[in-house]
Amino acid sequence: MYRLWKKALIVSLAGAFFGMMPVVSAMPPIMPIGEVQEGMSGTGYTVVDESGEIRPFHVDIVGVLDNGKTATPLIMAKASGDLVDDTVGVLQGMSGSPVYVDGKLVGALSAGLKGMTPFTFFITPIEDMMELWKMPDTKNKTQISTVDIKKAAEEREKDAAGEDGGILGKIQAAFVSALDEIEKAKEQQVTEEKDAPELEEKATWCLSGFDEASRSFLRQHVFSEDSLALQPLNTTYLSRERGTDYHASLEPGSMMGVALAYGDFSIGATGTVTAVDGRRILGFGHSFLHRGNVNYFLTDASVVGTVSSASDSGTKLSNMGDIIGRVNQDRETGVAGELGVFPAVVPMKVTVREHDLGREQSYTTRIAYDEDLLAQISAAMAYASLSKTTDSLGESTVQVHFAIRTDVAENGKAERSNMFYNTTDVGQIAVLEFAQAVNIICSNEEKESELLDIQMDIDVNNGRKTATILSAVPDKTEVKPGETVNFTTTIKPYRQEKMTLTIPYKVPKTQLPGTLHLDVRGGGLVPVTQLLGLQQGLATTGAASAAEESKGLSTSEKLKNLLSTSRNNEIVIAPGASQTVMSEREQKKAIREAARASANAAQEHTVNLLGSDKENASRETKFETDYIIENAIHTTLQVKK
Repeated sequence: MYRLWKKALIVSLAGAFFGMMPVVSAMPPIMPIGEVQEGMSGTGYTVVDESGEIRPFHVDIVGVLDNGKTATPLIMAKASGDLVDDTVGVLQGMSGSPVYVDGKLVGALSAGLKGMTPFTFFITPIEDMMELWKMPDTKNKTQISTVDIKKAAEEREKDAAGEDGGILGKIQAAFVSALDEIEKAKEQQVTEEKDAPELEEKATWCLSGFDEASRSFLRQHVFSEDSLALQPLNTTYLSRERGTDYHASLEPGSMMGVALAYGDFSIGATGTVTAVDGRRILGFGHSFLHRGNVNYFLTDASVVGTVSSASDSGTKLSNMGDIIGRVNQDRETGVAGELGVFPAVVPMKVTVREHDLGREQSYTTRIAYDEDLLAQISAAMAYASLSKTTDSLGESTVQVHFAIRTDVAENGKAERSNMFYNTTDVGQIAVLEFAQAVNIICSNEEKESELLDIQMDIDVNNGRKTATILSAVPDKTEVKPGETVNFTTTIKPYRQEKMTLTIPYKVPKTQLPGTLHLDVRGGGLVPVTQLLGLQQGLATTGAASAAEESKGLSTSEKLKNLLSTSRNNEIVIAPGASQTVMSEREQKKAIREAARASANAAQEHTVNLLGSDKENASRETKFETDYIIENAIHTTLQVKK
C-alpha cells in the first residue's frame, strides 16, 4: 500500500511540475587567469535596487594573488563609477557579480579584506568556478524524482497554484579593502606568504519567521556562531504569493538565492548570478556552507534596498522569491545549480495549541533533503513554531506528537507521543526526541532512507503537570508465574489532590519462585538497575548502553526501539534491582515448569516459552497518565510454584 501511494504521489506531482521551458542563455567566452594582466579594465554587472535592473560598474584589474599550489588564485580589482559611488563601494550581496574584460568573462566578485576601504575586492576566476559543473552529483536520488521540464512543456501549462514562502536574505560578499593595502598584501604574499591578510569569507545568513529565541536555538544546536552570522531580520513579504516557478530564467548579474528550508520558516542567503549556460547556473564566487555535493533550493530574488557605510562594507537587503531549481554544488569557488530541476523535499507541518491563551497556529515549511542537516533543521522548525505561538520562555508543560512517513518504519509511519516539563523554555527538551528519530532515519547504514513528510502536534499548558508516586499496593502478595496482580497506586499531582489508579501487572511466566522485586517508576526515569550500574561504574548503562545495544540492529529496529521507549507520563512496573539472576540450569527448569503451566491452562494463543510473546515480552507494564511522573518506589511479591 505504501509503495502504491508513493507511486500515485509521484504521478500527481509530475503533473503539477509540467510547464514551459525556461529561457536559456549561452555561456560567453571566458578569459583564463593566465591572460589576466595588471592594468586591464573591464565591467562588472549587478542589481542594487528594487527595479531589478542589471547595472554596470567600472572595474580596474590590480593584479593576481597566487595562493599556492592547492588554493584558488584570486584576482584583485578596484570598482569605480556612478553605481559604486552611490552605494559607497562594493556591497555585501554583490557576491557573484560577473566581471568582463574585453567582452570575456573573467570571474565573480567574491571577497575582500576586512577593515579596508569598500572599493577594492577579489575576483574568483571563472575557469575555477566552471569546474563545479563537472563535479559528481549523487544527491537527490531517493526522494520523489525531479521532472524534466523540457519534455513536460509540450504536454501541459504551468500549475499556477501559489505556495507560501519568503525570506529576507543577504549574503556576505564583496569584502572591501583599500588599494594601498591590497598592494601591500600582494607584496607580502610574494615575500612572506604566511603574513598575508586573511580573506574573510564568512557568509551572512538570512532567516525568515524566526524569533529571537529560535534564532538562539539555531546558533546553539544547528550552526555554531563561529561559522556564520545570523541576520536577525524577518522578511518583508512582497504582495504576491511565493511558490514554484517552473519556467524561470536568470541572467548574469541578476539576483539568486540558496535555501535549506523554505516556507513559514526559511533559512538561506542571496547573492548574484555569475554565469548561465542553458539551464546551468553559477553564482556567489564563494561557498554557501562549503558542503560539496548538496541538495538545496535555488530561488530567484529581489533587492529591497541598500545600506551603505563610509567606514565598512554596506549591504543589499533582499527578498528570496520563487523556487526555480536546485543547487547541487556548494564549494570553495561558488555554488552551482540547474533551473527547472527541483531538490528532494521533506514537507513539514507543525500545529501548536496554546491552551491558556486560546491560540492555535499551524506552520508549514519545505526542507531540502540533506541527511546531515535534516534532523537539526526540522527540530529548529518545531522549536520555532512552539516559541512563536507561546511567545514565552516561562514554566510550561507540553505534549508532543509526531508522525514521520518513511520506508524505515513499520507500515510506513514512525509515530510517537510524549510529555515534557521544564521550569524555563521547555521547547529545548521537547524537540530532541523527535530530532533523534529523524537522525536515526537519516543515518541508515543499509541505504538512503525515504522520508515523505513530517507532521507534529504540540499542546502547551502553562505551569506544571507533574505527579509523584506515593504508594503501589498489590491486591495479593503471593502469586504464581503468569498471574495478574492489580496495584492500587496513589499519585500526588503538583498542587492538586491525590489520585488513585488501578494498574494491572502480569508476573512473567518464567519467573522463579522467591521474592520478585519490582520498580514502580515514571517512564522517563532511568530504572534502578541502571542506576546501580552507574554507581558501580559499569559500561552497560546510559548512553554507552544505548550505543552498545544498537550495535548490529537495523535502522528499522533502532527506530522501533526509540518509538517504544517508555514515555514520561507513563507509570512503569517492572522487575527491579534485586531481581534474582537465573543460572542456565534454573532457566531450563523454569522453561519446563512454564511449559507445563501453559499446557494445563489451555491457552487460546501460542505462548513463547522464553517469555517473548507480545503480551509479556518486556516483563513490564506501562500505564498512561495525564502527568509526568517524577519518581520511583520499590515493592515486592512472593512468587510460588
